[in-house]
Amino acid sequence: MSFLSVDLHSKTYPNSVCAAQDLRFAAKQGEFIAIVGPSGTGKSTLLNLIAGLDTDFAGTISYPPQTTLSFMFQEPRLLPWLSVADNIRLVLDAPQHCHDSARLARMDTLLQQLGLQDFRDSFPNQLSGGMKRRAALVRAFVTQPQLLLMDEPFQSLDEPTAQDLRQVLLKLWAESQPTVLFVTHSLNEALLLADRVLFLSPRPAKVILDYRVPLPRPRPQATSGLQSLQAELLHEFPALLSGLLTPPTFSQPHSP
Repeated sequence: MSFLSVDLHSKTYPNSVCAAQDLRFAAKQGEFIAIVGPSGTGKSTLLNLIAGLDTDFAGTISYPPQTTLSFMFQEPRLLPWLSVADNIRLVLDAPQHCHDSARLARMDTLLQQLGLQDFRDSFPNQLSGGMKRRAALVRAFVTQPQLLLMDEPFQSLDEPTAQDLRQVLLKLWAESQPTVLFVTHSLNEALLLADRVLFLSPRPAKVILDYRVPLPRPRPQATSGLQSLQAELLHEFPALLSGLLTPPTFSQPHSP
């Protein structure tokens, strides 16, 4: 049975640009889904629609009422005038989480797990880029979300830091099993993390391939299986990352 169902007939901006059309998929509880597509295809827009940040669309997006949802954006979005701990407490100060001692204890546990316990009173400008992302991960998981939306959360990080944070993410996901929608431009990252990869077309976006990753978990960062799977996919669909299942055809110029 599906936990999340997306049946997006269309999403059109006020300037008449159609961002998505006939975009449909479903996700089970606890499933990790990566979303891959060319730049400008509307991946971030899709997450905003699912989160309810944008309600101007035709179609239906459904998940159980009272679902706890977290959203991790491309940037950490930590308020510079608040400490790490106070930035995280913001999500615990929502009415449904006020005075929840169990969640405050969970924050302490997560800070310890992610190596931030000694930086709980530090301000964002005192943290490295990787540490800011760790703080954002704590904030995303501290409410024990059932649905976690992640919009290229590790972009702009150096690869060793990103690799480390991917493993942290997988550990946290394995512990609490939220349904995850993870936007990325990296096919390698998608195949490493996800149970399924949804490949989107250019705008207006729709799902052109719903690919179930056949690799068992845990998956090492560097493995011949991961590399061969990526090569196999791109051999079968050379233009997949451009949003096409077949290579574009070019008409031959007429001879004079």
